[in-house]
Formats: sequence, structure tokens, C-alpha cells
Amino acid sequence: MVAGRYPEFTMASRSLRNNRRLYLCTYDVFSDSAGDKRRRNLYELLLDHGEHVQYSVFLCELTGGERISLICDARRILHETQDQLVVVDIGPEDFDWTGRLSCLGKAWTPKVRSFII
Repeated sequence: MVAGRYPEFTMASRSLRNNRRLYLCTYDVFSDSAGDKRRRNLYELLLDHGEHVQYSVFLCELTGGERISLICDARRILHETQDQLVVVDIGPEDFDWTGRLSCLGKAWTPKVRSFII
């Protein structure tokens, strides 16, 4: 097929691709009564989007739109000068990054991810 000849085909095939990426998300929230509420809200937000790995660390498989939505929701929760959310793009969801993982102490194994349709 010649590129550009059937633009609707190119657009359709592009939208059928799974454009999910894996993100490592970690947060630090100021410790006081208001911060405890923000921490709980941020924890629940991240839990809705990914897998809880450690105390304040999550792995999230997100599309670009889901990432933007997560960041916008987190901005509404966090106190801009006291709290922090770090979002690290690990790469495409099918990238085997586990070979680069070093885990000391208690072992951690990623959960098997599957989509229910």
C-alpha cells in the first residue's frame, strides 16, 4: 500500500494500535493532617490507575490521554509547594524491563497484567 493514498486507512490502523506505556509513579506528601488527607486521595487515584508496588510507588500502564488525566487529577490533590509526584516513563507496555530490575531484600515480582473486555 502506498503511504498517503488512503489516509483514512492510516488513521484507522493507527487508532487500533495499543499506545499504552508503562510509568513508574512515586510521591512524597507533606506530613500533617491536611497532608494525610492528600496522601490518601493520591494513593486512591494511583491505585485506580496502576499496581501498588511499595509504600508510595506505583506502576501504571497508561495511554497518553490517561497520563494527562492522571496528572491533572493529581494537581488538584497535591499542594504545589509541599508535595511531589514523580512520573517516570519506562517505555512501551510490551518492553521487557524486568531484566533491568534489581531488587534487594524482599522479592518483588510484577503481577501478570491482562485486560478484561
